Amino acid sequence: MPTDPGLRRNAPDVEFDLEEIRHSRHYNADLAPVPASGRKWGVLSFAALWISMSACIPTYMLASSLIGGGMNWWQAILTIFLGNLIVLIPMVLNAHAGTKYGIPFPVFCRASFGTLGANIPALMRAFVACGWFGIQTYIGGEAIYKILAVFWPGLAAPGAASAFGITAPEFACFMFFWGINMFVIYKGIDSIRLLLNIKAPLLLALGLLLLLWWAWRAAGGFGPILSQPSAFEAGQPKAGQFWGFFFPALTGMIGFWATLSLNIPDFSRYAHTQRDQMLGQAIGLPLTMALYSFIGVAVTSATTIIYGQTIWDPVDVLTRFTNPAVLVIAMVALCIATLATNIAANVVSPANDFA
Repeated sequence: MPTDPGLRRNAPDVEFDLEEIRHSRHYNADLAPVPASGRKWGVLSFAALWISMSACIPTYMLASSLIGGGMNWWQAILTIFLGNLIVLIPMVLNAHAGTKYGIPFPVFCRASFGTLGANIPALMRAFVACGWFGIQTYIGGEAIYKILAVFWPGLAAPGAASAFGITAPEFACFMFFWGINMFVIYKGIDSIRLLLNIKAPLLLALGLLLLLWWAWRAAGGFGPILSQPSAFEAGQPKAGQFWGFFFPALTGMIGFWATLSLNIPDFSRYAHTQRDQMLGQAIGLPLTMALYSFIGVAVTSATTIIYGQTIWDPVDVLTRFTNPAVLVIAMVALCIATLATNIAANVVSPANDFA
C-alpha cells in the first residue's frame, strides 16, 4: 500500500500488483485496475460529469414529448426528475465496484458472466454506444454546418446534390466534428475530465444567462406552454388517463441513462472515495436533468410568442440570433456541450493512462 498520506486517501479498497497481473493472458492496459496515483476524481469531477452530460440537445428537447403526450410543463419536469432519481440508485450501486477495485465495466461483468461471457454485455453496451455516438456526432456536425451557413448562405442553398439526405458540406462538418471527438479520446481520460470541467460552468451560463434570459426578455414571459393545462385534467380530452401515460413516460425517462448506469464503473474507478462518487452523482444528475428540461420548455414557449411558431430545436433557435458574436459563442458552446456528452456517455472504458 502507498505510504504517502495523500495517496493512501485515494487508494482503492483492494490494491493489485500490476506487475504481477500484467503477464496474465486476460490483462489489457485499458482494463487494468487504476492504482492510487490515478485516483483524481472528486465530488466536483463527478458533479461536472453529470452536469456536462445532462446539458445536451436531447435533454433540452426531452420534455417536449411529454407535453405532446398531454402533460403540462410541471408534470413533465417532475416525471423527468423522478426518472433520473430512480436511475441514480443503480448508478451509485454499480459505481461502487469501480471505486472499490479500480476496475471498469467489462471487468466488473466477469463476476456475473465469467471471463468469456463478460464479452456479451460489454459488446451489447458498445453497440448501443455506437448508435448514440453517431447521433450525437451528427448533431454536433449539424451545429457547425448551421454556423457556417449563417456566414456563407450559399452552403445551405436549396437544390444542392445530396446522398441519403446529406449534402457534401453537411458531411464535411460531420467528419470534422467526428475528428475532434477522436482527438479528445486519443488524449485519454484526463482530457475528458478537463473537457467536462470546462463544459459544466459554460453550459450553465449558456442555458441560464443566455437562452433563458433572452427568452424571458424577448417574450415578456414564458408564454402559452407554461400556462397550458394538462390534457388529463377534468373537462379535457384525456381526463382520467394520467396514470396510463405517466408510467410508460417514467420508464422512458429511466431508460435515458439506463445504459450508463451499467458502465459507470468506467468512470468511478478514478474516484478518490465512495463518498466522492455517490455525492457527486447525486448532486449532478437529477437536478441538472430537470433544470435543462425546464430551460427547453421555457425557451420553446417563448419562441411561440416571438416567432409565432413552436421551435423545439435549440440549434434552430440560436440561428435566429442577429448578433454574429452571440451566435458564434452560443454555437461553439453547443458544440462543446455535444462533444463532452458524446465522449463521456458513449466511449466505453476510456483508456487507462496509469496501467
